[in-house]
Amino acid sequence: MITAIHCFTILAPQMDCLFSKKNVYQSMEFVIDFNSYAFKHGVTEADIRRAFDTAVYDGMLDESDDKDARDKYLLIGFNCNANPIEVLYNYISDYHVNVFHAMPCRSIYYHLLKS
Repeated sequence: MITAIHCFTILAPQMDCLFSKKNVYQSMEFVIDFNSYAFKHGVTEADIRRAFDTAVYDGMLDESDDKDARDKYLLIGFNCNANPIEVLYNYISDYHVNVFHAMPCRSIYYHLLKS
């Protein structure tokens, strides 16, 4: 079954992950694993996908922000209501990422919106 999240992205569940606890979807560009912790702050899969599509910042997390920042990436983009959100993820492989945190953008990252 194919589900359209918005007009530019079509997602399809990956068959080998249907029985896992994580939600996994595949787009033309890359595969995103949505860890259950990513939804802890009320951000939806559609919001996270939109943030990837509208990213204004995407880079390695600064170690001053997180002492365990190694191999963690910060993405700042906009949700489906055009509000800024922060997304933390890591790479599983070249075109496969694991999103483990998402929430409304905190003021410490507002300067990244102006980049």
